Amino acid sequence: MTDKSDRKLIIIGGGLAGLTAAIHILKSGFAVTLIEKSIYPQHKVCGEYISNEVKPYLDWLELDISSLRPSSISRFELTAESGKSVCADLPIGGFGISRFSLDHFLLEQAKLHGAEIITDTVNQVDFNNNQFQVHTATSGTLTAELVIGAYGKRSVIDQKLQRPFIQKKSPWLAVKAHYEAEFEDDLVALHNFKGGYCGVSKVEKDRVNICYLTDYAHFKTHKNLQDFQQQVLFKNPHLKQIFERSSPLFEQPITISQISFDAKEPVYQHMLMIGDTAGLIHPLCGNGMAMAIHSAKICAELLLNYLKNPVPSRELLETNYTLAWNRQFKSRLRMGRLLSQIIRKENLFKPLLSLLVKYPSALPLIIKRTHGKPF
Repeated sequence: MTDKSDRKLIIIGGGLAGLTAAIHILKSGFAVTLIEKSIYPQHKVCGEYISNEVKPYLDWLELDISSLRPSSISRFELTAESGKSVCADLPIGGFGISRFSLDHFLLEQAKLHGAEIITDTVNQVDFNNNQFQVHTATSGTLTAELVIGAYGKRSVIDQKLQRPFIQKKSPWLAVKAHYEAEFEDDLVALHNFKGGYCGVSKVEKDRVNICYLTDYAHFKTHKNLQDFQQQVLFKNPHLKQIFERSSPLFEQPITISQISFDAKEPVYQHMLMIGDTAGLIHPLCGNGMAMAIHSAKICAELLLNYLKNPVPSRELLETNYTLAWNRQFKSRLRMGRLLSQIIRKENLFKPLLSLLVKYPSALPLIIKRTHGKPF
């Protein structure tokens, strides 16, 4: 049965960014309808490290992340396929928490604040006469004055909206799994291999998250994931040692392909985009989760100003959000793309690593270029 009841605000996507924005807006007394296609909890391909830049904001939202017992991370290690490595203290540190635990925790918090949660797939979004029509697979068509896009890296919605980035093929494949392994509690490591890089750090329950990104051109010449790992990743002695001393906790690693790091639009066809839907930073920067939370804050604050304004202006809302998003994240994304190009090219990465080994104090300065200050 089609539901034509009007809603003030719909959030499409119940991941990290969507749930954080929902909680923020609900705390101010406005109703939120959130549509998520998947059932909680679930694992997602993600580095699962969050910079402490978001901690004051999470505290303000009264989200006690410490109750999930995340790992506390304060050091960073970068290694090359040759085995050469450099270590540094993280400027403000961070924590490790799985998306399995964190997203479910945020969902329960959103419910406590009164969110309307709909488990369904959004097939299309139209905007006519200053109203959105959100077409779902089983819940009919929902209408709303405002829509936030928080549905992740890529979706059928992007295809229907004909967003420019979705028209291009992307070479990236990401693989993630949890392991039981001996690994330093306070360390996040980034290990380089031919065609990609691998992040390793602890999350809650003493589990180790291993997540790597590779160029599909390098991967497709191998029979399967295990063969690829042994023939390519194991050439980095640090990765070889980690994998050989680890016991997998998943039946199979989870994968995602066609990951695009091309520029996206923070506002598209009047929808405000947050998290990976607005822009995806290369995982080597280790800051995608913090950026998702930060973008939710920016969006929620501007939307609340809009909702409280007796003479609202949608055009001004969209302009201000685009400006605020670019001011916070555009240079970070650019730096992420530059670092990715360097780390994938041995003739560039080798001299950079040699320089960092000689001058390790330069590494935190590079990290700062992809991170923000506590807010």
